Amino acid sequence: MNRIDIEPDEDGSELPPPIAVGECQVTRHPSGQDGQHELSRIDSNRRTITPKLLLGMPICLVLAYQSFGVVYGDLSTSPLYVYRSIFSGKLWDHRTPDTIFGAFSLIFWTLTLIPLLKYVVILLAADDNGEGGTFALYSLLCRHGKFSLLPNQQAADEELSTYKYGPSGQASSSLALKRYLEKRKNLRTALLLVVLLGAGMVIGDGVVTPAMSVISSISGLEAAHKTLPEGGVRLISCIILVGLFALQHSGTHKVGFLFAPVVVLWLISIFAIGLYNTIKWNPKIVYALSPHYIVKFFEQTGKDGWISLGGVLLSITGTEAMFADLGHFSASSIRLAFAFLVYPCLVMQYMGQAAFLSKNIGSARYSFYDSIPGPVFWPVFVIATLAAIVASQAIISATFSIIKQCHALGCFPRVKVVHTSKQIPGQIYIPEINWILMILTLGVAIGFNDITSIGNAYGLAVMSVMFITTFLMALVIVFVWQRNILFAAVFLIFFWFIEALYLSAAFIKIPQGGWVSLVLSLFFMLIMFVWHYGTRKKYNFDLHNKVPLRWILGLGPSLGVVRVPGIGLIYSELATGVPAIFSHFVTNLPAFHNVSVFVCVKYVPVPYVSAEERFLIGRICPRPYRMYRCIIRYGYKDLQGDDGNFENQLIQSIAEFIQMEAVEPQFSTPDSTSYDGRMAVISSTRTFESGSSLVVSEVEEFGGSDSIQSSKSLTLRSLRSNYDDENPQLRRRQVRFQLPESPGMNAGVREELLDLIQAKEAGVAYIMGHSYVKARRSSSFLKKLVIDFGYSFLRKNCRGPSVALHIPHISLIEVGMIYHV
Repeated sequence: MNRIDIEPDEDGSELPPPIAVGECQVTRHPSGQDGQHELSRIDSNRRTITPKLLLGMPICLVLAYQSFGVVYGDLSTSPLYVYRSIFSGKLWDHRTPDTIFGAFSLIFWTLTLIPLLKYVVILLAADDNGEGGTFALYSLLCRHGKFSLLPNQQAADEELSTYKYGPSGQASSSLALKRYLEKRKNLRTALLLVVLLGAGMVIGDGVVTPAMSVISSISGLEAAHKTLPEGGVRLISCIILVGLFALQHSGTHKVGFLFAPVVVLWLISIFAIGLYNTIKWNPKIVYALSPHYIVKFFEQTGKDGWISLGGVLLSITGTEAMFADLGHFSASSIRLAFAFLVYPCLVMQYMGQAAFLSKNIGSARYSFYDSIPGPVFWPVFVIATLAAIVASQAIISATFSIIKQCHALGCFPRVKVVHTSKQIPGQIYIPEINWILMILTLGVAIGFNDITSIGNAYGLAVMSVMFITTFLMALVIVFVWQRNILFAAVFLIFFWFIEALYLSAAFIKIPQGGWVSLVLSLFFMLIMFVWHYGTRKKYNFDLHNKVPLRWILGLGPSLGVVRVPGIGLIYSELATGVPAIFSHFVTNLPAFHNVSVFVCVKYVPVPYVSAEERFLIGRICPRPYRMYRCIIRYGYKDLQGDDGNFENQLIQSIAEFIQMEAVEPQFSTPDSTSYDGRMAVISSTRTFESGSSLVVSEVEEFGGSDSIQSSKSLTLRSLRSNYDDENPQLRRRQVRFQLPESPGMNAGVREELLDLIQAKEAGVAYIMGHSYVKARRSSSFLKKLVIDFGYSFLRKNCRGPSVALHIPHISLIEVGMIYHV
């Protein structure tokens, strides 16, 4: 790797004057069968494996069965600790049959109104091309309004097949509200902070859930053996937790086939136990389905009953997974699984526990395990432990997923993302986050002596996410669904009233453990906002210091330097214009590559970008300059892999663009100043043998990048030889390009294609900016603190952009720049 450090003046005065961002004209290259591709894309992104025994069943039933192991592990294990948490405080002094009936009535109506009505009936309909979750709602809003703070949107993005979603019209009332929000940056910043707070709460949930679930299941040992040494449950729980996090690198697909059967068996078991206890102890508990017992509950308990709502809300922990994991399954399958198995099993179990407690009031501490009939205690204990592990695994995987989404939207530092399954593209593993979660989870498990304190932290995180989701959903109803503002207001007020009661009770318990979730969420939210703020400032600096096209045109096709054989890939975050690093490079070095390609890798606010629409190819200057632009687009759910074929795909795409440009009239204008911004969608899935603009030959050669193998540099060839000696087992296909025998080909097109092929054979160099971001001297103290310390610390300790983009280290040239933002 080579590095060139150049420090511009603070005000960037040596750069050419800035130019405005231009519009982007798009020509869609025919890709064919878009509808079939979209269906195959949805099917390929299912994260669950279909067993052979289920292939004959309808797909909805298969997905419903598989959803048990991913979606409902957390929600279904709630009966382990709900009654214990409800009666842990001052409500212990109100233990009467009527109070227990009231507690069950609260649980029943909470399960009915929030998971069943809000999520199953309403929220599952607010998907983003089949995806759900907080970021899916935010993505929908950003596409239907200019709410995003990062100004890298292009008109080309709106042409994506997954971009337009929902009604195309706009009601006059919602249009006025949308324009009001779009014009006020502080409101858009507040919206982003709300979304980041929700993401931080989900990460905090990923810390608390494993500790809560595992300790609750292992606590059955205390119920069975009263003489168990103090700390024995904690020790066993910590061993299980360490093993759980240590196995994350192998991927959930290795044990995924066990998840659904475990949860289904668990649900059937708790249904049977609940039915048994209801019949045996107190069949009159069915009367508690009436909300009349809720009124009696608060009449008898008063303020203590309100505080106990912090325990009641634990009965719906894991509900958010129904919406967050929507992309893995389908709305109908999740609705089917919840309505016909999960909901009745949970209601029966809570009913049975209440019937048992009404006759055994002193057993509230271990109500679940004490209510199990003796002969089946140990089998149920084993199933409960396995179900708790499934619940923990689900939230850990969800944490990896949301961090990946935060990074895609520019809100999280670059981290290593490992694909754990070749068959299931959605399964990922983030080593740094995994070990951080493990340390924090062990700290929670060891640091709190009472499981009730962990439950307080757990409940605050869960209800905060639900509260934020309700707010975002109300905005979606107005701006995406185009419904009346009054309808959205009714939805918001109704569910916010219910959730505010639970959230206020959870906030009361902040000193008793709830502070853990609050501190964790605020900490991660601060990291995400600092990273997003620094990224936005850096992008704006690049945007306002772009090199004007007239300056490049004034240099002529030689750019005022010697054009040497080879291809230079200049990486930049700019989707339009020429970045400042290019002017620094050509003004400080005497030579540059024959062919220049400005590469921009960007994420757009859609879940997936199909391979046919991923590449945007365009020309920056007239043909003699041999300067092109390539924009590679990903969705927030897409995984950027390294298939080792990027250079070949790029050459093929540019070659197709050159030939398409010669025959399509919109590209034949002689106006050279309008070249930059006219882009064409080129399919990246076209095989080399079919539909290729070039003749391709493939030979088996030893490993190494194409740019190294084709380089004329003796140093690179020597390094390649040493690499081959160390890795004799690695082989790959080397691609060679040739011009097709086409007498009718335009002479200018043939010459340009020949220059492209010769440049590829000479070698490919990757040029990136190595940036140092600093606050201006005139900046406020807070801005200097955020940029010079917070953002700089995160940049120094996260993965480098070249590593994240899978750029060969030996072919990398870095141009140092200091950004004064």
